[in-house]
Amino acid sequence: MKSTSVRRVTLSIALVSALAGVAACSSGSSGGSGKDDKAAQGTTHVSPIAALQSAEKSTDGADSARIESTTSLGTLMSMKSDGVMGWSGGLSGDMTITYTGGTMAETMRKTGSTSMQARYLSDAYYAKMGEAFAKQLGGKHWVRYAYDDLAKLAGGSGAFLKDQMQNSSPNQSVKLLLASGDVKKVGDETVRGEKSTHYAGTVNVSDLAAKSSHLTASQLADLKKQFTQAGITTEDVDIWVNGKDLLVKAVSKGELSSGTMSSTTYYSDYGVKVAAVAPPASDTTDFKDLLKTQGLTPGSGDTSSGSGTTS
Repeated sequence: MKSTSVRRVTLSIALVSALAGVAACSSGSSGGSGKDDKAAQGTTHVSPIAALQSAEKSTDGADSARIESTTSLGTLMSMKSDGVMGWSGGLSGDMTITYTGGTMAETMRKTGSTSMQARYLSDAYYAKMGEAFAKQLGGKHWVRYAYDDLAKLAGGSGAFLKDQMQNSSPNQSVKLLLASGDVKKVGDETVRGEKSTHYAGTVNVSDLAAKSSHLTASQLADLKKQFTQAGITTEDVDIWVNGKDLLVKAVSKGELSSGTMSSTTYYSDYGVKVAAVAPPASDTTDFKDLLKTQGLTPGSGDTSSGSGTTS
């Protein structure tokens, strides 16, 4: 694999793997609408807004959960991820990510593996590559992606990614519905054997970013421009809340210029211990250093796009 390919692969992995963590721990999306889950009898007299406000508070206070998700981004990639994530004091966790289709799966196959381990910490996340890829990195298996560097890679979307990586939690999907002004109770259903209430709504993606991030006006304007270029306008969000006011499933779906954007996330084992730690420095290379070896730096013109494939 050429050095240029190494850079492109690590950049692609940086963006989509980070997305896996954000999607799993925020709005978690999917093309499904809950029809695979069984309908349950019973009604509630609590308004959707009041119920969601209670769920937002309870889920935020749970601090951690076990997460299983599937995500698809048009022709770019489809993947599944599972592991544990915590959101007390910033996003942290350990996830196993497997690419199941799209150009990213093909890219990963060229590195010798379609699966990788990801660790999320407060200032960076780490991706563990396969043996074939490690040989291109002097034998080191882990690549470190500092959020500050990722923020420089793709303009407004990079800044948004950094913000979400450091501030996301499962209750974000609940906040989205509350902020949308378009939320309704669908009904009572059973999710994986647990009685839950299904809520749904549609959100404007640009408004969503403004309400769920801490970006500047210029960053938001750049992000909106990139959303428009990608064909992203609205997103349908569905969530399921159990009897303890905890989120147990989140689904969302939207359209991209390259196809459908969708994913589904299940949450369980709230309060599970999360003990993510940085890998040994001796087995880790920094993405910024990989760029420097080629005379590049985060934010330079040649690093502004992250969906390239190997050559």
